[in-house]
Amino acid sequence: MNIAVVSYSYTGNNEALAESVAKELMAKHIKVSVKKPITMGSIVMDMLFSRMPKVLPAPDILRQYDFILFFGPVWMGQAASPLRAYLNELKQNPKPYGFLSISGGADGGNPKLSNELLRRTGKQPSILIDQHIAELISPDNPTSRKETSAYRINKNDVNRLTKAAVERIRQSSLYNL
Repeated sequence: MNIAVVSYSYTGNNEALAESVAKELMAKHIKVSVKKPITMGSIVMDMLFSRMPKVLPAPDILRQYDFILFFGPVWMGQAASPLRAYLNELKQNPKPYGFLSISGGADGGNPKLSNELLRRTGKQPSILIDQHIAELISPDNPTSRKETSAYRINKNDVNRLTKAAVERIRQSSLYNL
């Protein structure tokens, strides 16, 4: 199976996990970059007005793969804006995909994420992992946004999360197509 790992990371957390999973699956790792710098202000505007920044490489690069794994943060309950063009590409050229995220979680879960992905791609993801940093910092105690924003996953986090993600991916019926 020809797998692409497509990642966007604002803090480096999703990038670290994507790189590790891609290596473990022997998949092509496609790092998304934006033409204009992303700021907290542009994040809010992108989320409020459903904007899509210009990205590289062009989203049609996904056409050569059988299975796409997206890695990126969830902002305001939605997939990070730099991934939107790639998600829209899947709506026009459907194929199985998964979405894996490491994001804050200080304000709770992302119950609308699955519907957001369905709206953008036209189908539910085969795999959805929404890992919250708040759970990595302190699984039993509330964590502030400031703490989750500052947290950078360490090597142990990457190894543990990679193992769990790869296990879920390999258990998927789509992985063996």
